[in-house]
Amino acid sequence: MKKVSQKGGHDARKDAAVRVIGMLAFGALALGVLALLLGLPWVARDQLPEPLATHWSGTRPDGSMSLTAAAGFPAAVWAASVAAAAVARWRGGEQAKAWSAVGLGFGGALLTGAQAAIVSANLDRPTWQEAGPMGAEVLLVLVAAVAAGALAWWLARPQGPGPLAATVADGPRLDLPDGQRAVWLSRAVNPWLGLLAGCAGLGTAGAALAGFAGLGGAAWATAAPLAVVALAGLGCSSVQARVTERGLDVAFGPLGRPSRHWDPEEIVSARAETRTPAQVGGWGYRLSGLGTTVMLRRGECLVIRPRQGAEFAVSVDDAERGAALLNTLAAPRSA
Repeated sequence: MKKVSQKGGHDARKDAAVRVIGMLAFGALALGVLALLLGLPWVARDQLPEPLATHWSGTRPDGSMSLTAAAGFPAAVWAASVAAAAVARWRGGEQAKAWSAVGLGFGGALLTGAQAAIVSANLDRPTWQEAGPMGAEVLLVLVAAVAAGALAWWLARPQGPGPLAATVADGPRLDLPDGQRAVWLSRAVNPWLGLLAGCAGLGTAGAALAGFAGLGGAAWATAAPLAVVALAGLGCSSVQARVTERGLDVAFGPLGRPSRHWDPEEIVSARAETRTPAQVGGWGYRLSGLGTTVMLRRGECLVIRPRQGAEFAVSVDDAERGAALLNTLAAPRSA
């Protein structure tokens, strides 16, 4: 299978924008977790004993802290973690940045989950000695922390070499020697949609933690729509298009799910076309008179005309090469 590196990717201005969005996301996470650690005990202060239980031996409380210390201690631990992660991002390479993201994801979920569990155990108790037992909550918090760390690694992991594409001649099709296979791969990222998803996800976590701590049904009612926004934003924040002898695969979001597939025989033709959000009705997954468009950034799009249904377009770099390879693969079947 013959492959060569795809033409140059993003320009310096786009790279700078991605770095700025990354810094904003880092700051939003740092401040959001800090607000949760300080805010959960403060919001419930009238329903908590003073001091409140903060340590359990088995399922029974055996240690306490004042309300101020119970809020301030995990906040100080989080601030130190954020400072260490900031140094790693500034001085380290891609691996260091990825591992710092894992640390923040794991630590943020662990600290906020533990804070919510502590508030819930002390809620409406006259003294800290009468705080509720800790059992399944501990396991739940640990599972959530591990999941958050794994997700952080997936999102921040080093991407390795750039996209690959088959050797291409100018024109709508490729001249591939008999027996040679080719692969084209390209992706696009919208950091603003990723930031929106992150902020909505942080809001979801905060509302869910407040509900878990017993602070009212309104918290769960707030968490539900925020979760929808977070999932929709995450799914539309990035897209990857791949052309192989099996046809075209388009995968959404950092996890590559959901995805769509077309066999070569299902495609009449493919082309590269310039489209803008104004033409298709906005950003994300759009339905318009032009068919379906996955619009993450204005400009070059890979457009296919399937045998059934409306046209499908996805905004990725080097769309002309992908279209040429698709046309070549579909040609024997459409001749």
